[in-house]
Amino acid sequence: MAPQFLTAEAFDRLRDIRASAPQTVGEVLARRRRRDVLGGDGRLFIVAADHPARGALAVGSNPTAMADRYELLDRLALALSRPGVDGVLGTPDIIDDLAALGLLDDKIIVGSMNRGGLRDASFEMDDRMTGYDVPGMLDAGIDVAKTLLRVNLDDPGTAPTLAAMADAVTQAAAAKLPIMLEPFMSRWVDGRIVNDLSTDAVILSIAIASGLGSSSAYTWMKIPVVDDMERVMAATTMPTLLLGGDSGADPDETFAAWEDALSLPGVRGLTVGRTLLYPPDGNVAAAVDIAAGLVHPTS
Repeated sequence: MAPQFLTAEAFDRLRDIRASAPQTVGEVLARRRRRDVLGGDGRLFIVAADHPARGALAVGSNPTAMADRYELLDRLALALSRPGVDGVLGTPDIIDDLAALGLLDDKIIVGSMNRGGLRDASFEMDDRMTGYDVPGMLDAGIDVAKTLLRVNLDDPGTAPTLAAMADAVTQAAAAKLPIMLEPFMSRWVDGRIVNDLSTDAVILSIAIASGLGSSSAYTWMKIPVVDDMERVMAATTMPTLLLGGDSGADPDETFAAWEDALSLPGVRGLTVGRTLLYPPDGNVAAAVDIAAGLVHPTS
C-alpha cells in the first residue's frame, strides 16, 4: 500500500536528512517540545512499533506486513495525529525517522533496548541489548525505556538475559529514567518460542521481573491481558500498561477485554502496535480512536 497520510515530499526530506544532514535527527530530538510522562488523568496510550528490529514483520497471516518502512511510518504518523495518543514505542531507527519527519513534539518516546533475540533464531533466548542504552536515551531525551524479558527455564540463554535486564534496571533507576519491563514465561515448542499466557505464568513472570536491578523505584510493567486480570494485577504495585499483541482475535472482543482490564487498580493504560496499526478492516484511525477512548474516556 502506498503511503496516504504523509506526502512524497516528506519522505524526500527524510531521505535527504539521512544522506546529507544526519545531525538534524539529534538536533530535532534536542529541541522537541516535551511533556510529563503522565498527563492530567494519569494514563498513557502508547503506539508500539519496535517489532521489525527483532525480525518480526508479520501481522496475522501476512508474513511481511511490516516490511515496507514507508507504509509503517505512514500508519504511525496517522496514529500519532489522533487525539488521545500519548506517544510511541520504537527502536532508534523508528524514532529517528519520526523525529526527522517532525512528529514527536509533545509525545512520549519509549525507547526499545533489547532486540538481540531475533525471532526464530537458535539464540533467541539470549536477548542482548542491541537497541537503545541508558546513556543514549538520556542524550536523546527519550522519556521511558523498555525491555522484553522472556524467561525460559529450559534455555541457558535466559541467564545472561536476566543479568542484562537487571543491569538496565539499575542504570535506569540511577538516571531516574522510567523503565518498562515486558515479562513472559516462555518455552520452545516445535522449534519456536511460545509465551505462556496462563494467569499463573503471567503472575510468575511479574514476580521475576519485579526483583531485577538494585532499585525498583522507576520500574513499570507491560503485560498481556489474560484470564483473571484481578489476580494478575494483585501481583504488583508497579504502574502497569497493557499490551496488545497480534492475537488475531475479533477486534470487538479485544477492545472489550482491554476496557475491563483498564478499570483495575494499577493499570495506567495501553501499549499497542500491530493490532491498531494493521487492523483487519484497514481503518487505522478508527481503531486508534476506539483504543484512545478506552484509555482516556471523556466525562
